[in-house]
Amino acid sequence: MSDRRTIFIGKKPLHAYVRAVVMAMEAGDRAIQLVARGATISRAVDVAEICRRRNGHIAQGLPETIHIQHLECGSEEMPTESGTMRTVSVLRIDIDGVGDVPQSEEE
Repeated sequence: MSDRRTIFIGKKPLHAYVRAVVMAMEAGDRAIQLVARGATISRAVDVAEICRRRNGHIAQGLPETIHIQHLECGSEEMPTESGTMRTVSVLRIDIDGVGDVPQSEEE
């Protein structure tokens, strides 16, 4: 699924990632993959749900319908600062936007 735009979820505020999804969909990318590792997995789930429900002022800029197409849960080996390998959980959420993106009121 290399045709999906990937957004890595980190420790920024939730609205920053919702805005990243909105901007990607406004740019024409209707297939998005949210990727989170370790402690940020719950934040990725929150971002996907806010987008799916179109909750909040920022999410109103999303297409009419957002579908969660696929969830993939797994683990990856990540190097630590000391050079050893550590296993971390990873969650990938594929979301698709269907319909038109509402026009911005600023225009």
